[in-house]
Amino acid sequence: MNVETLNLSTTRGATTAYVARPNADVTAGVVLIQEWWGINDHIRDLAGRYANEGYLCIAPDLYRGRVVKDADEAAALMQALETADGIETIRKAIDSVGQTYKIKRIAITGYCMGGTYALRAACELAELKAAAPFYGDIPEENVLARLKVPTLFIAGKRDAWINPEKVAGLKKISQKYDLPVEVVSYDADHAFFNDTRPQVYNAEAAADAWRRVLEHFKKHLNK
Repeated sequence: MNVETLNLSTTRGATTAYVARPNADVTAGVVLIQEWWGINDHIRDLAGRYANEGYLCIAPDLYRGRVVKDADEAAALMQALETADGIETIRKAIDSVGQTYKIKRIAITGYCMGGTYALRAACELAELKAAAPFYGDIPEENVLARLKVPTLFIAGKRDAWINPEKVAGLKKISQKYDLPVEVVSYDADHAFFNDTRPQVYNAEAAADAWRRVLEHFKKHLNK
């Protein structure tokens, strides 16, 4: 596996993206969007997991170098991040994958805050082939109604933020507009996929979610 850093230029300032890619030729990529902590060791580990599955994985740094461990500081950074800024950075990462690595078949995933941006990006960036947001917030109905990208939404039934009521709202809007959305909910807490947080990590749910995401990406990326 190779890891490297790509420079990204946006209208709100320069940033970077962490890239993990297999040694062999790659035909598909995954854009990985960070949790509210920033591009930390856990996100880099996840990028490596995708690379080990044969994907080029790119994780654009939406915080421009900031990494935090305190929840209050993380919340402040997330709230200060403008949605348009995050989406532009994601778009630049997708463009960079095409220009630098000549890869056009790209999926997106993300966790927590990253799940929010992954779902919204799937609504706004038609070039994506698949999406797998984990316990991210649901965009406004007029945004969600534009979704054309096959989406696997992963939720936790004990999540107090992306709670069952929000997930039910996603299902209702998806049915209303016949959106390509599949929702899978586990008896688990928010951030249950994060194995660096034993207080919420659920190994059984995480393993099943990982299997489902890989199957989803394989199907829609024709890998």
